[in-house]
Amino acid sequence: MLYIGVDLGTSAVKLLLMDSEGKIKNIVSREYPLYFPHPGWSEQKPEDWWTQTVEGIKELIQDADKSQVAGISFGGQMHGLVILDKEDTVIRPAILWNDGRTYEECDYLNNVIGKEKLSEYTANISFTGFTAPKILWVKNKEPENFAKIEKIMLPKDYIAYKLTGVHCTDVSDASGMLLFDVKNRTWSKEMCEICGITEDKLAKCYESYEAVGTVLPEIADELGIPHNVVVAAGAGDNAAAAVGTGTVGDNMCNISLGTSGTIFISSKNFGVDKFNALHSFAHADGKYHLMGCMLSAASCNKWWMDEIIKTKEYANEQKGIEKLGENHVYFLPYLMGERSPHNNPNARATFIGMTMDTTREDMTQAVLEGVAFALRDSLEVAKSLGIKLERTKICGGGAKSPLWKKMIANILNLKVDVIESEEGPAMGGAMLAAVACGEYKSVEEIAAKVVKIVDTVEPDPELVKKYDERYAQFKEIYPACKPVFDIITK
Repeated sequence: MLYIGVDLGTSAVKLLLMDSEGKIKNIVSREYPLYFPHPGWSEQKPEDWWTQTVEGIKELIQDADKSQVAGISFGGQMHGLVILDKEDTVIRPAILWNDGRTYEECDYLNNVIGKEKLSEYTANISFTGFTAPKILWVKNKEPENFAKIEKIMLPKDYIAYKLTGVHCTDVSDASGMLLFDVKNRTWSKEMCEICGITEDKLAKCYESYEAVGTVLPEIADELGIPHNVVVAAGAGDNAAAAVGTGTVGDNMCNISLGTSGTIFISSKNFGVDKFNALHSFAHADGKYHLMGCMLSAASCNKWWMDEIIKTKEYANEQKGIEKLGENHVYFLPYLMGERSPHNNPNARATFIGMTMDTTREDMTQAVLEGVAFALRDSLEVAKSLGIKLERTKICGGGAKSPLWKKMIANILNLKVDVIESEEGPAMGGAMLAAVACGEYKSVEEIAAKVVKIVDTVEPDPELVKKYDERYAQFKEIYPACKPVFDIITK
């Protein structure tokens, strides 16, 4: 049988076709626009997601035996607010995960409602990217739209709805809304009251590997697939990527170098960081995970290459970088503000340490190292909780860079396992579809079967020592700059 994984990303939808053995048969990617109507705002049109997903699936399976398609599932950009009216029509463009407009609402939630209560209700505090403060923003700034809301959905769940007619979500994605009682895997009545909504405005919540329905007949006919194709709930992109890299079960780690950057630690037990610097979410394998998320990771390198030095030759720009652990230039990678561990939408990207002999290579190196240092910030929080890690998987566009993987291994002092397929959320989505169809009994079973490690980047003790010294300097920069960020962003 064949399974489709849909990775609904920020810049494009990536679709993957996988067979029962986990072999990838085809991959298709289709882009859509991203809108920035005001500084710090970030929006997309759900209709664009749907159009490109449908056309992408057609392209994906055009040369396949369509009768063998058995299931579809998802990994999707998290936290985005999609609101539908009573006709299930999109009310306004989706407000995305990297949108920073909700600082007033976050201040209200964290400091008036209180972080302790939020953590009690949801295991998390409010971040500007989360969904609940976006709902409050619409309530406060667009009351006419708020009054029309009949259903509140997340990005990938809009695609699931269009496929099946079912309003659904999953536990991992719901965990990032600040509306979900993570420990008990159910909606929080208290948070619904705080946001001024009733629970019936929220979608029914499933485990990631559960079937939510089948493809609607008219959609199945348009795609040329059987009417009984199962649609599984899927997962938030990071949880789906973790499934795709085999980061399931207890005490496993995955680092994702996508548009955003994450360090994802799976756990069989529920746990909360007392400072809420890390997110505590439900995992797609039926258990839990801790996650540190930075808003700009591979996007920092894309910005530096595309917008500043005006080149698409990413690999060539890294060829001259040789003196690792010796760079005197530092880069704070906060192009969209920052989430973990600082929770500061006013944070800004910053170069510091340049001198007359600073080179283009030094600046490029600083960008790559800055992302790795920021990931280490979250790792240090995990270590403070008694979590001990020796190795991590890695995925995302940035993971294709041998230099960046070497930096990650040495800055975080972890063995970095490279897997055969670095397809992340799309692969995870296809794997969840296979579980929903009964091809495998559990997420852990399919991960053990299809995820294969093909290389390991080992940290070098001497380089680790050099980077420890550099990290000690890096971590002093943000606190020093924070008062300035608060001034320049007023």
